[in-house]
Amino acid sequence: MKAKPKISASRRLFLKTKMLKKAMSMLENNKQIKKDERERTLAERVPPLQMSGMSLQDLQNLCKELHQKIDVVDEERYDIDAKVTKNDTEIQNLSQKIFELKGKMKRPNLKRVRVSADAMLGALLGSKVKESVDFKANLKTVKKEEEKKEEVTDWRKNVDAMSGMEGRKKLFDAGQ
Repeated sequence: MKAKPKISASRRLFLKTKMLKKAMSMLENNKQIKKDERERTLAERVPPLQMSGMSLQDLQNLCKELHQKIDVVDEERYDIDAKVTKNDTEIQNLSQKIFELKGKMKRPNLKRVRVSADAMLGALLGSKVKESVDFKANLKTVKKEEEKKEEVTDWRKNVDAMSGMEGRKKLFDAGQ
């Protein structure tokens, strides 16, 4: 016997929709918080540019400063990327060592290799089979019957010989 659920189907559906609505509102709040935090950090790190009323020399100096800042950020990004790749390889090596210590090895992808019949039998049976096995020698030989070829002769000579009752008798005798 199946036990009856303690909550009715309508109550379960009501609770499910209420939970989904709550999750949607929480997700929207998280998105808004992240957006506000991003705008705040950008305002702290990068002050808005005041370019109105600047001379050409001042604009060039501003561009040089921005290029220097971009170079510094690129260097930091490159250094962090190098550290991340180094850490990834180290993690991979350590996880490989853990697998080795546990005794569970990942099986490498095997490549398809063409092997002759002799080599396959040698691998399966070991050194028990010394002589090579010739499979073709064990096959039955089938002799093909040669088809009887009728000699092609001049039909004009044959017409005279086959005409009349004698010719039909020759054809009848040849058929038997």
